[in-house]
Amino acid sequence: MIRLHVPQPLSAGAAILPTLDQSRYLTQVMRLKAGDALLVFNGADGEWRCVIAEALKKGVVLKAEEQIRPQTTVPDVHLLIAVVKKAALEFAVEKATELGAARIGLVTTRRTQGDRVRMDRLEAIAVESAEQTGRLDVPAIDLPVKLEALLDGWDASRRLMFCDETGGAPAMTALASAAPSTASRSPSPGGGGTGEPWAILIGPEGGFAPEERARLRALPFTAAVSLGPRVLRADTAATAALTLWQAAVGDWER
Repeated sequence: MIRLHVPQPLSAGAAILPTLDQSRYLTQVMRLKAGDALLVFNGADGEWRCVIAEALKKGVVLKAEEQIRPQTTVPDVHLLIAVVKKAALEFAVEKATELGAARIGLVTTRRTQGDRVRMDRLEAIAVESAEQTGRLDVPAIDLPVKLEALLDGWDASRRLMFCDETGGAPAMTALASAAPSTASRSPSPGGGGTGEPWAILIGPEGGFAPEERARLRALPFTAAVSLGPRVLRADTAATAALTLWQAAVGDWER
């Protein structure tokens, strides 16, 4: 069934007004008409079965009928990725959303050579990915910030998985030591993994500068890890790191 993300509150009987583009998608692409049903979510009120109450020239009106799923949360893991070229960055945002990242942060480093970032495009990709994968929220995407400023303001209670292309402990080994035993593991409210906050940092093309790597390795909350013997593109590294994290300490065992 078609899924649609909207910003409006959802409750029984609520009237929902999709954007004009969403209305055109429903009526012109998917050929829905009055009385047809779809699923709608907003990141706060769970997933609702809605019907098209009216199909007008200027858009459609939806009516919320019943909640299909209550709101749940994804694991508290952020993806932090250095700004890279457009196609690679868009791929990384798409896969991070699919893999359950709660938030996506863009970082500029000494060797960042990425294109101009179109935040509206990245946000649209995240929404589309959330609609397709069945998650009940859309990850926020933060504007680019310098790595130094990011680390200066870091909350030390959030562990940082630093993917270092020059080497480190194998990612699964480092994560296995951080994960609680299966017997003691307790999911966070809403079913989102262990509840311990994490972030995963992916560097730019060409890697981190030596002084950046030295600072990252010196931080007490950082785990420097290797993603294997091959040099990965930034978008591939982001996908691999999130996959490993989800398998070790995320919600894949729920």
